[in-house]
Amino acid sequence: MACEHGAAGVIRVLLVDDQQLIRAGLRMLCDAEPGMEVVGEAGDGRAAIEAAARLLPDVIVMDLRMPGVDGITATSRIVSARPSARVLVLTTFGDDDHLYPALQAGACGFLLKDAPPEELLGGIRQAASGESPFSQEVLMRLVRRAVDARPEQRGRVDGLTVREQEVLDLVGEGLSNNEIAERMHIGVTTVKSHIAALMTKTGSPNRVRLALLAHSL
Repeated sequence: MACEHGAAGVIRVLLVDDQQLIRAGLRMLCDAEPGMEVVGEAGDGRAAIEAAARLLPDVIVMDLRMPGVDGITATSRIVSARPSARVLVLTTFGDDDHLYPALQAGACGFLLKDAPPEELLGGIRQAASGESPFSQEVLMRLVRRAVDARPEQRGRVDGLTVREQEVLDLVGEGLSNNEIAERMHIGVTTVKSHIAALMTKTGSPNRVRLALLAHSL
């Protein structure tokens, strides 16, 4: 029976994309990275659901547009069956309308398919560690669309410390936890604590909502 995690320090990855060439490229990239192993592939959502249940990967790299069961449906079913599952979406410019549904389905982050290899690998590591990796461009597109759709939502949040407000502003810029830590000259653990406090104080369930809030203030 598959275990929840692989060997110590090894991130077990499941690749889901209907294009075999993309899966092959992602496999080569991940397998060449120390501490990362591709444990399976799936060419559609139905196969992804089965593989996720059987292999229990640490991170599932998910395409959205696939024949039959799409990536949003697959993400929802995977996360419903195993809430701890970390689904990292690889998206394209044409997938804007799918981003919010995928987020609602339980995706933990979004990266562009043409992102640099180091950004993709870093995103997988962030997802495995419990963070929510977003390409800055994707995050900004999500926020702009939400602000345009709900321009009347403006205001301030009471009770934030100066540090929490600084972290909130940087989340709004699309920075990762590591980047925020470097910018503010504090530890990553401290950044995580600030973000957890921000989510509690603002009632934001995820990083996108925090970024949206930052742009509405």
